[in-house]
Amino acid sequence: MLRSKNNALLFDLFWTFCRIGPVAFGGGYAMIPVIEREAVAKRQWLPESELGELLTVAGTAPGGVGVNAAAFIGYRTAGILGAIAAVAGITLPTFLIVFLLGIGYSAFAEHAKVAAALQGIHGAVIALIAAAAYKMAKTSLFDKATAGVAAVALLLLIWLKVHPAVLMVLGVAAGIAIVRAKKKLGMRVQTEKTAPPASRGETYYPEYYI
Repeated sequence: MLRSKNNALLFDLFWTFCRIGPVAFGGGYAMIPVIEREAVAKRQWLPESELGELLTVAGTAPGGVGVNAAAFIGYRTAGILGAIAAVAGITLPTFLIVFLLGIGYSAFAEHAKVAAALQGIHGAVIALIAAAAYKMAKTSLFDKATAGVAAVALLLLIWLKVHPAVLMVLGVAAGIAIVRAKKKLGMRVQTEKTAPPASRGETYYPEYYI
């Protein structure tokens, strides 16, 4: 009985990510809204409060963020076999699609309708990535300190062309320094967004701590 439930869960992981892969045009970050809807909202394999942390780890680890996220969710849900099932599901259909497109692309690359279709896809991909960034910001930017670090990192990335790996190291150092400074000053240390339940008829507005 237990084995049949495990097999059903593994198949569910494989099939869910198998359906996510082909529809998430635009790469890993464009997959995030679909992964959030399927794995968090529908199946509740991961609480929404942990989604930002998972995406942070998936984005900093080597490899594609979508594949990394699938591996982490699969491992959290069903261990090593779950990670294998999720990664196989998210990579197999996209590999087959890219393989087939690669065969026919050279023959149709100069076709006007193909070029127009690709231009339209570019715009849609930007919207998908923007939606993923918004999802991450909701859980990751929970006070003035995190918002300040994100703003400085964005400026360094755009204007000074700092390498992303350097930005991640600087972000780690900044986070440690901010937490230590807050502790020395006796200020409240907050490492994740919290939202205590509001009483009936009362709207909760999160506080921001420096």
